[in-house]
Amino acid sequence: MARSTSVIDYRGRFAFAVPPETLWTSIEHGERFEAWWAWLREFRLEGPGLEAGAVLHGVVSPPVPYAMRIRVELDRCVRPERIDATVHGDLEGPACLVLEPDGAGTVAEVAWTVEMTQRAMRLAARFAHPLMRWGHDLVVEATVNGYRRQLAATGGSDAAGPDPGAAGPG
Repeated sequence: MARSTSVIDYRGRFAFAVPPETLWTSIEHGERFEAWWAWLREFRLEGPGLEAGAVLHGVVSPPVPYAMRIRVELDRCVRPERIDATVHGDLEGPACLVLEPDGAGTVAEVAWTVEMTQRAMRLAARFAHPLMRWGHDLVVEATVNGYRRQLAATGGSDAAGPDPGAAGPG
């Protein structure tokens, strides 16, 4: 049976030239995210930091005419290895980030299966799924590239490119 066009499954692997601890430490600086990424607004962290029970709130505005209000509950955090989370709001579903040492750097693996819950988004996905997927993938690509630039600007070494062929639908 085909999966609903309202669901986005994503799996990606991205290489960074900094160790997992450096990557984790930079993720802890959520107060910088809105300045880093134009597609993110109203970002705030509720809780003590990257720990189970903390909640991230924000509005995601991809390069298509809709915005999504989301709440990300951190279910499990193992420094500097893994974050398991559940996304709620205009997107619903599980997500995870796994950081693995790779020589002097890190391979970051991300995965999520989220369902769009806004009626307008669900309708658009039925008729323009490729456009919705393009918007999603563009936001992911911009996020990773912007994150690499920020790591370099804030003291991390220049990051490596993506693991060829590894990012994309899963």
